[in-house]
Parts: sequence; C-alpha cells; structure tokens
Amino acid sequence: MSGRRQNLSRVRQPQKFDYILSLIIVLFFVASIITIAACKPLLPVYLSLWGLDGVLTKQILFYILGVIIIAVIIYFGNDNLFDFAKIGYFIFLACLVYLFMSSQVVYRFTGRYLPLASPVNGSTAWLQIPLLNIQPSEFMKVMLIIISAYVIEQHNEMKEDDSFESDIHLFIELLKWILVPAILILLQPDTGIFILILFSIMVMVICSGIRKEWLIFGGIVVVAAVVLFLYLFYFNQLLFVKIFGDSYKVKRIYGWLYPEEYSTGVGLQLYSSLLAMGSGGLFGHGFQASLISFPEPHTDFIFAVIGMNFGFIGCLFVVGLCVALDVRLYIIASRSKNNIEKLMVIGFLAMFIIQQLENIGMVVGLLPITGITLPLISAGGSSMLSFMIAFGIIMNASLKAKKLSDYVY
Repeated sequence: MSGRRQNLSRVRQPQKFDYILSLIIVLFFVASIITIAACKPLLPVYLSLWGLDGVLTKQILFYILGVIIIAVIIYFGNDNLFDFAKIGYFIFLACLVYLFMSSQVVYRFTGRYLPLASPVNGSTAWLQIPLLNIQPSEFMKVMLIIISAYVIEQHNEMKEDDSFESDIHLFIELLKWILVPAILILLQPDTGIFILILFSIMVMVICSGIRKEWLIFGGIVVVAAVVLFLYLFYFNQLLFVKIFGDSYKVKRIYGWLYPEEYSTGVGLQLYSSLLAMGSGGLFGHGFQASLISFPEPHTDFIFAVIGMNFGFIGCLFVVGLCVALDVRLYIIASRSKNNIEKLMVIGFLAMFIIQQLENIGMVVGLLPITGITLPLISAGGSSMLSFMIAFGIIMNASLKAKKLSDYVY
C-alpha cells in the first residue's frame, strides 16, 4: 500500500494545470446557467430562479462549491484516496439504509416516513435537509468507482495467472462492495443510477485485463436478455408483468414506443419533448420560449429546453461540449502512468458517456425514460458535487500525466 500511495503523490505545480479541462468545465457552467434561466416560464409555480431557494441560485452556488472541492482535492492529491473513499462509502451506505428503512419498513408498518426521508417524485432517494436535498446514490457511484479501481489493481498485482478462476475471484471481490448499495439504490427505485454504476464498473473490469471469453459470454447474455424481454413484452405480457412489475411499467414502455398514441397519458412527457425539440428548428424560438410545457424542464428534460430555445445549433453546441469532455478524459486516461488513476478516469469517462447518451437519447425518444439527468447542465446539487469530486481526482491524474510524459499539451 505504501508504494501505491507514493505513486499517487500529489503534484503542486501550477504550470502543469490542465487548462483545457478547466475551460470545458467553465463552458458547461455557462451553458447550464443560461439553459436553467431559459426554463423560467416552464417551471412549476413553487420553483423560482432566484432567492434563497431558487433553482438558478443553487446551481451557481453548487458550481462554486464544486470548484472549491476540486481545489481541495488537487491540494491534497490522491494519496489517501482509497481511505477517504471507504469512509465515504460507509457514510452513504448508512444513508441508503436509512432511506430503505423509511420507505420499505417504517412506512409499511406505520404509514409514516422517517424524518427527512419522504418520497420525491415517487422515489425515496433524497435526504431532505433544509435548502439542500442530498441524494446519497449520486455520491455512492463515485465512491464505488474509486474503490473498484483499487480492488482491480490490487487483484492484478497479486494474481499469478490469467485464469477464469482468477477473474471470478475479482468479480467476487467487487461484488462485496457493489451488491448491497446497488440493491438499495434499485429499491428506491432509482434505475438510472443503478445502470450508471453497473455500466461504469463493467467498463473498468473489461479494461482491467480479464480474459476475452468473458466479453463473448457477456454479449451472449445481453442479446438473450433483450430477446427474452421483447418476446415477453409482445407475446406474454402476463408473465412480463409478474417478472418486471405492475402493468404501469408496461404502459410506460408503450408510451415510449408510441408517444403519439399515448400523448394524453404515459406518453405525454416524451410527446411534449419531441414537439419542443422539433419546433425549435435551426436557431430555436429564443430565450425563455414557452410554446410547449413539459415536466422536469430544469432536470431530466433540459435538453428539450435547449432544442426549443436555441434550436439545432444550441443542441449541437451542448453535444460538442459533451464530446470534448469525453475526448479529454480519454486522453488523460491514455497518458496516465498510474494504473489506479487510469482505471478511475476510465470509470468516470464511462459514467459520463452513458449518462449523456441516456439523457439525450430519452429526450429524443431513442431510449426509454429513466430519470437520468444531463451531466453538468441539469440542475441538481448532489450530482454536481459528485461530478466535481470526480473532476478533482481527474485533475490530479492529468497533472501527473503531464509531469511524467513527453507529450505536448
């Protein structure tokens, strides 16, 4: 462990600062503030932009706090990152257990929820502290990526061969950390964060050096699951409902596949989003346009606001920002000389990519609606701060990649 900590030592050289990544974050901040301000006529009456509890005020404060978090992590470096991640893991695991007890135990027996743990939009995923709703699952996904990187690297250092047995041992070690929080998050229910965690860590495992046969096996399992899902949905809905839940979920799928036919019910959100996006044309209707209303304009469906206000050009700018971020993280991961930091950056990159694809995909109707927000654009304190923790770690990895490489930045 001492050798690994030495490899993760901090870098305090301002001339090595990653100005490209910093510029991308600043551009995301500008895009987020402008877009959230554009949501004003679409927000429900109980939400405001400014004021102590205003959506825009909070977003600005969270960005400022996020910059402070990045600076602190850069100062202290990644030396004791695993120790801090373990502490964070158990703190947020306790929060997830508390939320589970509130919704699945206390409410079932008493009809009441535990303090600070009542449902929001049908999901018991937030601790409702005054002026700040904390979503433990957002922070847990970052803790799990950090811990998984250490577990994978420790496994690779100790393994004697590249056998199936060795890979299975790695899977078991990862499941010890992942299984309980993943189940608790799925039961909230928060399918979006659950998917993010599984996808990010799966990509890390694929890049860890496991046998290629696992990829073939995983591909077969995914194809079989999709075929089974489609067969049950179209030809045996009674069994589908028994396996996947109540008939409302079946209606939600119909609302996704046929939004026009279900535009007054379960397809209303997607149908309104498609109308807003399509009506924007090349340049949009202008700032704070309100031709079409839809739920969650400042969070889940903020990309539809961009399309309606700023048209195809605005959407293209935001997609370009996402691509720039992803490419920058890929460059940092490819140039990193430390395996742990390389794996962490890969995990964060996978997290950003799947979240970007899912959010934009669900807004334009290509993917089902899961409640995943658009990273660094959508309003949200917990997600913003969790991203800034990741960026602090990535900055440290980038600083050392600059220091140790001969590449010209």
